[in-house]
Amino acid sequence: MSLGLLIALGSALALYAAFVGGLVLAGRWTDARAVVLFIPHCVVLFQGLARDRRVPARSRLLLAGLLAYLVMPFDLVPDFIPIAGQLDDAILVVLALRGLLRAAGPDLLREHWRGPERSLNALLRCV
Repeated sequence: MSLGLLIALGSALALYAAFVGGLVLAGRWTDARAVVLFIPHCVVLFQGLARDRRVPARSRLLLAGLLAYLVMPFDLVPDFIPIAGQLDDAILVVLALRGLLRAAGPDLLREHWRGPERSLNALLRCV
């Protein structure tokens, strides 16, 4: 892993921790917990949608293709190119997940969501 990527990840983690810490210091424990658990809840959501036969096969295949692309040792834009090297992965992830969420529809999202309603509403606004 390149030094630039490690610095970017460390900075993002520090910012995330500061945000959660700020919520805790402000006494907003419920919001802090929702922020901490958002990514795990999204992972559970995507696993459920990937297994659900009501989601179109095309969308599930797109998710499988995305995962295959992410684990491959090469990228469309090599990671040693500053910013663009990591940005192509992020853009593909966002587009594939957005397509999966749109194909599933709000009813299936609600059925598979394990987190708080406010987090689901934030996710639905992004779709």
